[in-house]
Amino acid sequence: MSSSRQNNGEGLNRIIYVSHDQLNLKYGALANANPQTDLILLVESERMVKQSRWHFQRVHFILSSAKHFVTELETAGFNVQYLTAKDTATGITEEKTKYRIENVICAEPTSYKLTKSLSDIGVKFVPNDFFLTSRSEFKDWAGGYKSFKMEDFYRWQRTRLGILVDGGKPEGGKWNFDADNRLPPPKNHNWPKYTKFKTDQIDQAVADKLKDFGYWGEVQIGNWATTRSAALERLAEFVKNSLADFGPYEDAMTQESWSLNHSVISPYLNNGLLHASEVVQAIVDAYKKQKRALNSVEGFIRQVIGWREYVNAMYWYLGENYRFENKLNAKHKLLPMFADPSCTKMNCLNSIITDVKARAWVHHIPRLMVLSNIANLVGVSPQAVLDWMRSVFVDATDWVMVPNVIGMGMHADSGQMMTKPYISGGAYISKMSDYCKGCAFDPKLRTGENACPFTTLYWDYLERNKSAFTKNHRMFQQLNGLKRLSDLDQVKVQAQQTIKALLDGKL
Repeated sequence: MSSSRQNNGEGLNRIIYVSHDQLNLKYGALANANPQTDLILLVESERMVKQSRWHFQRVHFILSSAKHFVTELETAGFNVQYLTAKDTATGITEEKTKYRIENVICAEPTSYKLTKSLSDIGVKFVPNDFFLTSRSEFKDWAGGYKSFKMEDFYRWQRTRLGILVDGGKPEGGKWNFDADNRLPPPKNHNWPKYTKFKTDQIDQAVADKLKDFGYWGEVQIGNWATTRSAALERLAEFVKNSLADFGPYEDAMTQESWSLNHSVISPYLNNGLLHASEVVQAIVDAYKKQKRALNSVEGFIRQVIGWREYVNAMYWYLGENYRFENKLNAKHKLLPMFADPSCTKMNCLNSIITDVKARAWVHHIPRLMVLSNIANLVGVSPQAVLDWMRSVFVDATDWVMVPNVIGMGMHADSGQMMTKPYISGGAYISKMSDYCKGCAFDPKLRTGENACPFTTLYWDYLERNKSAFTKNHRMFQQLNGLKRLSDLDQVKVQAQQTIKALLDGKL
């Protein structure tokens, strides 16, 4: 099934395939497209859409954004086909046969799987310029290092791209302002509020198509922009209302706001509606013209040109089999609470997973220090966590989730990406959030009926994995703390009881 402006193929001699995460006329294979000779093709894969594991809002965002992009292409004068097929390769092959066109190009895909399937049917790739750092540029940079620290990469990026530097020195005299950007949520704070987006006939038609597919999560639309103009509006709204306090509270968690001071533009960066270069320019302009605080400006830019670019580059650098890493031999199933938050009395996890169900999004600290943390401490299979996060977050793509989950969240790679595991007991969550207030568990207790599972499992995790961390100098202080525990045996017993209860959905 296909829909678009019809063309009998006369004069067309090339197909440009556009994936659902490359929706931008100025980049990728469309940058040099010719309306007279090129057929633009988008393929909706039934194999992907019909998998019920997805979050409804994730699939809706992907499909509705693509449908709106078809309208944008048609308005620009292009011949466009939006095709529904068994899978992407089948759809492209059908169009090649229909139009008798062998020449098919696209921008380099963002996953190993799609790269292989398109290569197998003869699609040719042009460079993917949706990122600021090409794969070859990163490879050249990485050749000068034995380990690949994001901070080293970020400083190289700042210098190479000329962002917030003067004469090779960082603006404000420091490369990062992390020390200023770790504040907990203040009491009675007036958090910025993002309003829902207006929806249209395309949004509604896609929702009507998907509503009976049995997806996870809330069936609603309007939380996510599905056009470039709306994505630009959200960027402008962030700069105006949220950027000033982004830095201090970027790691904070609170039940009072679903977005805090975060930009919530990662979905649009990841599907092409926004480009990293224009986002960075908007932030730099806000710093120079509107005098936005440097610690907030630098902190946000680091996420865009540092972490985002680093994660994408590491996805390709570490190789296709990196996703299967499991150096800590974690084999437990996914906790029932990840499917149903009512399965836990832990307020932080109940609240966060409820938020994920509501909007297919929470910011990076709940993902890392609560969701991944509990899975890591319990010993859940990294691949089970990867599959869940890949399925439920609106901004999830393969290149995003594989390094973030395998390397950072689950430390399943013995430190190829991060030099230490990102784990904590309940004290960190208590400090950086308001989740512990009124919770059934006490973050200060590691044993007893009211002991916080995070606190109990933190010490048990260190004990059972200490041989893996003995030579890690960044883990010395944590491992040394084990020696001061007089109740370690009791902790270990309670930890096993806690893990069983969590796996049974009874804690």
